[in-house]
Amino acid sequence: MIIKRNLFDKDENYHTVVTIGTFDGVHVGHRKIIDKLVTIAKANKLRSTILTFFPHPRMVLQQATDLKLLNTLDEKIAILEKSGLDQLIIHPFTKEFSRLSAEKYVKEVLVDHIKAKKVIIGYDHRFGRNRTATIEDLVSYGEKYGFEVEQISAEEVNEVSVSSTKIRKALEDGDVKTANAYLGYCYMLGGVITRGRGIGKDLGFATANIHIEEKYKLIPKVGVYVIRTLYRGKLLYGMMNIGFNPTVQGDKQTIEVHLFDFQGDLYGETLSVELLQRLRDEQKFDSVEELRLQLEKDKAVSLSHIEKLHAD
Repeated sequence: MIIKRNLFDKDENYHTVVTIGTFDGVHVGHRKIIDKLVTIAKANKLRSTILTFFPHPRMVLQQATDLKLLNTLDEKIAILEKSGLDQLIIHPFTKEFSRLSAEKYVKEVLVDHIKAKKVIIGYDHRFGRNRTATIEDLVSYGEKYGFEVEQISAEEVNEVSVSSTKIRKALEDGDVKTANAYLGYCYMLGGVITRGRGIGKDLGFATANIHIEEKYKLIPKVGVYVIRTLYRGKLLYGMMNIGFNPTVQGDKQTIEVHLFDFQGDLYGETLSVELLQRLRDEQKFDSVEELRLQLEKDKAVSLSHIEKLHAD
């Protein structure tokens, strides 16, 4: 997959079939569109292309909105690389770019730089300055500039019945099962491992603290989760606590991972974990010993869940 970080980079002499959107989560609904895009591209000897934007337009145009996203940019790229897509264009979204008129956007972006021969787009897509142009306008521009427009109907969208908003809500509620079903993969959290206070090690549950650099990344509901990670080619399972460690007077939210049957130093390394199941809310215990006993129970329940996964 070719990745371009600016759509105004050097032009190449090929034609494309393109779809446009933020594709947050790259969920099962998105992948239905991407599959269609790839199939049409192959049949017509065109380059399948997604045009997306970063930062998310709402982060630029509605700066007061505390929007949280399902994917970091690197996560989104990694998922799309497995989709069969030929080209991903990630264009920097700015207020200046948002002020392009609809026709200028079509002519300069879709026609001159992306060289679109076909545009696949949702029935409710709006574009141009103040998002005033509709799909009917896009069809008219297509007739003028020589590209086709294929509309994704409301029926097709409703048939999948999935949205990034629904997935965000599920994760905020701690409903990992629903979120993962809608995503078509396990929700992930990744970052650099930093040093904590070492309390987990004293309890017999050494933890790796994940520091997520991207402030816009959605952190699921506080609580204890069953997780897995691929570390140096080996699949490892464990449990993770998202929370404030009230039993030991924690004063900030942390993401702490304990890997089963693992011995080693992870500090400074990057780790990405997949959330498999939420076990319980975070609790404040009367003593550290009570916490340790609960962690033993959590581990037993986690291992039972993992065993069931393997059986299935």
